[in-house]
Amino acid sequence: MSPIQAYMHKKLPKYLLGKYQLLGTVTFSVLFALVFLNLYIPFSDTAWFGLGRSANFLFTAGFMFLAMLILIVSRVIMYKTQDMFDMTYLGYVLWCLGEVFLICLLYTFVTTDVIFPENHDYLRIFSKALLNGMIALVIPYIISGMFIAIVEKNRTIRLMRCQSRSAGQETRQEISSQITFFDNNGALKFSVSSSDLYYIESDDNYINVWYSDKKESLKMYMLRCKLKTVEDSFRGSTLLRCHRKYIVNLSHAQVLRKEKDGYFIDLDNARIDPIPVSKTYVENVLGYFSSDSKA
Repeated sequence: MSPIQAYMHKKLPKYLLGKYQLLGTVTFSVLFALVFLNLYIPFSDTAWFGLGRSANFLFTAGFMFLAMLILIVSRVIMYKTQDMFDMTYLGYVLWCLGEVFLICLLYTFVTTDVIFPENHDYLRIFSKALLNGMIALVIPYIISGMFIAIVEKNRTIRLMRCQSRSAGQETRQEISSQITFFDNNGALKFSVSSSDLYYIESDDNYINVWYSDKKESLKMYMLRCKLKTVEDSFRGSTLLRCHRKYIVNLSHAQVLRKEKDGYFIDLDNARIDPIPVSKTYVENVLGYFSSDSKA
């Protein structure tokens, strides 16, 4: 297998499948496509788009609405199904090309059956639509993906540097017993004893840290940070990613049980609902318990 083939079969980073990342990709792609189409119309013999008081304004608005609806529905499905299977780079590319294909089919249908019903040259119109669709959508897909990757990498580096500086100022005993959280800007926001921390829950670009206070009441602290960043910062500790939405402190795990819908972790606090384990992370969780039982 060549390096390119190996790369295409790698698992797609979860930060590219976040809710706001997908929404941002759709928004940027639509704006880019609008600009491109307005520049392209004067040079095309098959384009019929019109703005302002143009006779084709309603058809243009209707087509844009349906095309945007295709993108939104596609990205919602992508977001909702990311825990059902591991999306690879190749799968993501094919998914994006599928979106372009569907929109070009829609354009061909509207052009030949609504705007120019006397013209039945489907292949010619579709081929031109496919070429322009690749330019209008694939280019913004690439730009937005690169931008999201750069932003995420910078956040992780900044947070890891702050984490290292903080760790260098603590004793080993403090490091093992205290868990410190930084926001996306690297500012220290919250620190809690590992014995009091139960689990961390993702809330889009925020995380909810669930812990117990001195009165043993269950509390929640929210800060702007990605769950992926927390996962990388505390890799090798008792904090383990078990789900797209959860990182659990396995030192509080009381029961790991297999149900019809998959594995669940019961913590040693009756007020906390069972934490689900998704298929993506089940091997890591089982591996932790297997090594722990051998020890």
